[in-house]
Amino acid sequence: MGKYTEYLEKRFDFNGINQERKKQLKEISRLRGGRDLLVYAADLSPRINAPISIEFADIMPFKDQLNNLKGNAIDIILETPGGSAEVVEDLVDLVRSKYKHVGIIIPGSAKSAGTIFSMAGDEILMGPSSSLGPIDAQIMNHNKRYSAEGFLTGLNKIKEEVERTKKLNPAYIPILQNISPGEIQHCENAQNFSQKLVTQWLSKYKFQDWETHSSTRKSVTTDEKEKRAREIAAKLCNHSAWLTHGRSIKIKDFQKMRLLITDYSKTPELDNAITNYYTLLRMTLESTNMYKLFETPNTQIYRYSVNPGTPPELTQKKQNQIVEVKFTCPKCKSSQILQGNFDKNIPIKNGNIPFPKNSKYTCPRCGNFAILGQLRMQIESQFRKPLQF
Repeated sequence: MGKYTEYLEKRFDFNGINQERKKQLKEISRLRGGRDLLVYAADLSPRINAPISIEFADIMPFKDQLNNLKGNAIDIILETPGGSAEVVEDLVDLVRSKYKHVGIIIPGSAKSAGTIFSMAGDEILMGPSSSLGPIDAQIMNHNKRYSAEGFLTGLNKIKEEVERTKKLNPAYIPILQNISPGEIQHCENAQNFSQKLVTQWLSKYKFQDWETHSSTRKSVTTDEKEKRAREIAAKLCNHSAWLTHGRSIKIKDFQKMRLLITDYSKTPELDNAITNYYTLLRMTLESTNMYKLFETPNTQIYRYSVNPGTPPELTQKKQNQIVEVKFTCPKCKSSQILQGNFDKNIPIKNGNIPFPKNSKYTCPRCGNFAILGQLRMQIESQFRKPLQF
C-alpha cells in the first residue's frame, strides 16, 4: 500500500495530520543525529491564486522559525517553485550566520531560486523522484515572462546574422525598436547574479570538505573548487541546454555535472521518514487553503489564501460557532446540508444533518458511502479550530 493511500485511510482531521507531520519531523531529526530541522514549503498547484513564490514577505516568518532552534547544525526541507534570488540570498545569510553545517533536503521540487538556495548547502539530499531546476533568470517585460539567457541568445543570433549578411532583416526592426539598452543590461545582470551566488556558495560550502581528487588522490586547490563551481553554475544557467525553465534536474543529471548529491533513498529509515512527512505535507496543502508553511518539529507558521467570494452568511455562521456545508452525493446527485459545530451542545438546525464524527457519510437517499476526511480537514483549517461532537 502506498503512503498516500495509507494516510487517507487513517482519516486524519486537521489537528491529527499536524501532529503526524510533527512526529515525522522529529523522526527525521533523530535519524540525522539530532540536527535542527526547518521546513519552508509552498503549494505548487495552480488551484489557488496565492503568492507561492519566494518573496520578501517570507523573511520574517522564516527568521521567526529559525529563532526557535538552538542547535549547531540544521537541515532545511525545501519545496518551492522558485522566486526572488535576492530574497534567497537574505535567507541563506540568516541560516549561515547561525549554522556552520547546513543540509538541504528536497523530497519533491525546488525549482529556479529554490535550486539556488539548495546550492548553499554543505549537503544536498534528494530521492529518485526529487527534482531541482535550471536557474536562468526569468524576466517580466510588457506583461511577458521570458528567460534572460534566451533573450540574450536571441539578440546574439541577430547580431551574428547581420555581421554575416551585412544587412538587417526588416522582420527584426519592430522587435529591436522595443528593446532598450537598460533591458539588455538588466538581463545580463540577472544572469550574472544567479551564477555568482551558485559559484560562491558551492565553492565555499559544498566543496569545503572536498580535499582530494577521487581519481588521482591529489589535493584539491581553491582554484579547482572555484572552477568546478563556475562550470556547474554555468550549466544550470544555460537555458539552451535545458530548453525550458520548468525542466526537472535529477540526481543522475548532477552526477554528470560531477556534483555529489546524497540519495536519501539508500537509507531506508530516513527514506521512510522523509516520504511520510512529504506525503503529509502534500495532503495538508491540497486539502486546505494553506499556500505556505514554515515549521519546525515544535512550532509553525501557516499562510492561508482568503477567498474574496466567501458569502457573508458563512462569516455569520462562523461567529455562531457552526458551519454549514452543502454536500452533493456523487451517485444520485441529491444534496444535503451538513452542519459542523465548533462548540458542544449546539442543536442541529431543522433540515440539516450532523457532520459525521467518523467522517463517514451515507447518503440518506441512495445509501452511497463517502469519506469526508479531507472536507473536515479543510473546514478545520479554514476556521482554525476542531469540530466538536
